[in-house]
Amino acid sequence: MNGPTHVELELDDIQRGVLSPRPTPYAAAYLVFRIDDRARGRELMRRVGAVVTSAADTVSPLGDTWVSVALTFHGLEALGVPPTSLNTFAWEFRQGMATRAEALGDVGDSSPENWEAPLGTADVHVVLTAVAPDAERLEAVLDRVRPAYHRLAGVTAIWRQDCYALPTETEHFGYRDGVSHPAVEGSGIAGSNELEVPLKAGEFVLGYPDEIGGAQTPQPEVLGRNGSYAVFRKLHQHVAGFRCYLRDNATDPGDEELLAAKIMGRWRSGAPLALSPEHDDPALGADPRRRNTFLYRQDDPAGFVTPAGCHIRRANPRDASVAGEVRLHRMIRRGAVYGSPLPDGVCEDDGAERGLMFAFIGAHLGRQFEFVQSQWMNDGVFFGGNDAKDPVTGSHDGSACHTIPRRPLRRRLSPLPRFVVTRGGEYCFLPSLSALRWLGDLQD
Repeated sequence: MNGPTHVELELDDIQRGVLSPRPTPYAAAYLVFRIDDRARGRELMRRVGAVVTSAADTVSPLGDTWVSVALTFHGLEALGVPPTSLNTFAWEFRQGMATRAEALGDVGDSSPENWEAPLGTADVHVVLTAVAPDAERLEAVLDRVRPAYHRLAGVTAIWRQDCYALPTETEHFGYRDGVSHPAVEGSGIAGSNELEVPLKAGEFVLGYPDEIGGAQTPQPEVLGRNGSYAVFRKLHQHVAGFRCYLRDNATDPGDEELLAAKIMGRWRSGAPLALSPEHDDPALGADPRRRNTFLYRQDDPAGFVTPAGCHIRRANPRDASVAGEVRLHRMIRRGAVYGSPLPDGVCEDDGAERGLMFAFIGAHLGRQFEFVQSQWMNDGVFFGGNDAKDPVTGSHDGSACHTIPRRPLRRRLSPLPRFVVTRGGEYCFLPSLSALRWLGDLQD
C-alpha cells in the first residue's frame, strides 16, 4: 500500500451524507422517485441541488440535519446522460443489485422476485435520504425539501421508508450498532479505531488516489469527481427466531448472552470480546474511543476470544491473517432500524415488519461491498472456515452449524436458519453538488 500523503478533499463539493457520521439518536426517511419526463427530472436535479448539504457544512440551517440525493443507473438514463458517459461507471452499478442477487446471496426468500415493490426494478431512479436528530426535525427538513418535487409533473414519488436510531444505538437483535467506522484521509473526521491508519480518500470519494494508487472517476470529470457509490438495502430481521436460537443452544441466561457475544464478536452493550472476553462491560461498550482500540493478530490469532467466523471479524478482520488485503475492502457502513421493537423476552413471531435499513458508502462496489458480502459474509475460505457463512447475516439454508473455538474442545451449535432476509435494495451514485448542477443543465 502507498505511504502517508496529504490530501485536500473538496468538502464543499461532496455531499455531507458521504462522509459525516449520523447524529445519535436520529430519525431518517428514504424517498424514491421515478422520472417520466426528462426535462422535469433535470429540474428536480436543479432544485435538490439547492437543498443538499455539503461535507463542509457541519451544521445545517435546521441543526444536525441534512439531505442526500442518489441516482440509480436507470435514473441517469432517464435524465439523458449520454451512453459514452454511462459506460464509464462501475459495471456492478450498471447491472444493478437485482441482477447481482445470486452473487450477493440474495436467493430463496431474499431473491428479487420476493422484494418489496418497486425496489430492484427499472422504476427506481432517484433516492432522497433525509436525516435529523428526531422525528419532529425530520419532518421540518422534509418540508424544506418538498418544494423540490411537489407538483413537479413527470416526477413521481413511488416509495418511502421511515427509520430511526435509538439513543441506545441498538438494532432489533439487541446489539449496539454503528460502532466501527474508518477514518478517511483529508476528511477531518476521526475513525473509531486509533490503531487504524486513515484510508486513502479514493477508497470512498471518486476522483482521488486510492489504496493501490488508482483514481476511479466516471466521465466527464465534472460528473464523477467528488461523487461516490451508495448501496441501500432493506433487511428484515427474524427477531423471534434469533432469540429462540440463542435460548435453545444455551444452558442458562448467562450462557445465552455469551453465545450472543460469540456470534457477533461483541457483547450486546457494544463491548468487544477482544477487550472484555469473560463478561460484558457496558461502560466500555458506551465509550466510542475505547471500544474499538484493539487488533487480532498478536493477542488472538486463532480466534479463541473473538471467533474468526463471528460477524464483526468477518466484516473487518483488522490485522488478522486472512487471504487478501483487508484495507482494500473497508467500507463506511450506516444502519437505521425500521418497525417497532419486539417486546423483550418474547420468542414468538408477531408477524410485524421490522429490520434494518443498511447503507454502504464507497468508491469500489466490486472489491468493497460485493467482495465482503460474497467472500466474507457468505463464505469462510478467507479465514480457513471452508463454506461457513456469517452466523448473523449469512444466507443460511438450515444445514450448516456455527463453530466456536474453545479449549479443550470446540463448541458446535445447531444448524443455523436464516435470520436476515433481503426485502430489496439498490446500487446508487451519489453525485457531487457540481454534478447535480451539471445534470440539471443537461441538454438533448
